[in-house]
Amino acid sequence: MKKLSHKFRILSIDGGGIRGIIPGQILVDLEEKLRDATGKTDVCISDYFDLIAGTSTGGILACALLCPGSEKPKKPRFTAQEVVDLYMERGDEIFSIPVFHKLRTAFGVLDEKYPSKGIEDALNDYFGNTKLSMLRKPCLISAYDVTRRKATFFTSHDAKKDPAKDFLIRDVARATSAAPTYFECANVESLTGVHYPLIDGGVFVNNPALCAYAEAHNNFKVTAREMIILSLGTGSVKEEYEYKKVSDWSMIEWIKPILSIMMSGVSEVVDYQLRQIYSAVKAPNQYLRIDTHLPVTVNPAMDDATEENRRALKELGTETAQEHSGKLNKFVKLMLAGVK
Repeated sequence: MKKLSHKFRILSIDGGGIRGIIPGQILVDLEEKLRDATGKTDVCISDYFDLIAGTSTGGILACALLCPGSEKPKKPRFTAQEVVDLYMERGDEIFSIPVFHKLRTAFGVLDEKYPSKGIEDALNDYFGNTKLSMLRKPCLISAYDVTRRKATFFTSHDAKKDPAKDFLIRDVARATSAAPTYFECANVESLTGVHYPLIDGGVFVNNPALCAYAEAHNNFKVTAREMIILSLGTGSVKEEYEYKKVSDWSMIEWIKPILSIMMSGVSEVVDYQLRQIYSAVKAPNQYLRIDTHLPVTVNPAMDDATEENRRALKELGTETAQEHSGKLNKFVKLMLAGVK
């Protein structure tokens, strides 16, 4: 990689199901700030990031932000607002349960809660036959291989070099968002014909910011002082679990709480580690984490895609962007420093 005149810029987006509307709306605001700062009305998020990482819903956002235009591949296919529209317009379809599926699965007890058709149709409509190797910039999107029992990272920069690491984007997005108990495991096929049974990367790295840092350091040979990181969460709510209740929980009762605990716990640890890294190199302003607490007006469930909740999430995303406007303005200056 040739020496950059600017800092290596990383965008990382957490997992969180329909709550992906929150970071999506923050990116709508960031895109407007970039347009105002550059004076260019056609600027998009992917124009000013060198690597975008995502897990689960964050992985879908990363794919959409980096997807090339069908007629103008050097331009992004979607603006940040059009990416949010995927959730606003198709969210209820993705998290839809036909009556037959409810009966067949005993309301999600005997099988996954949602049939795959809704999410697969939406991803196919948005991404078609676009390949991982065709993405506009490097990416890092996580999933977990249940057969080989190892973490999997989809990286467009590696896919460009090796067909064995290339996949259809719709399959990458399906794999990273295959949340256990919600959707069935994804069985995706590489362009060389090898199958991989994958589930949501949130089971081990719901906040992929540190993985993105490691990827940039190892593959693009940049140090912490040479990179800046914007890490976006999908909102958090800390439900308290009483000892007396928890001590008597069955396996089924533990499923959803343990998923929530793992996701929030991993995100907090990654944030702590990156703060320590940037403090150690005396560049704390080069790492920005933006997340928000979910108010009572928002249902924290990752699959509540009712119109009311989608509107509430969008409003919260807008409010969060406004609350952090000063920090985002400073980050934009860092992003554009040294850009020719």
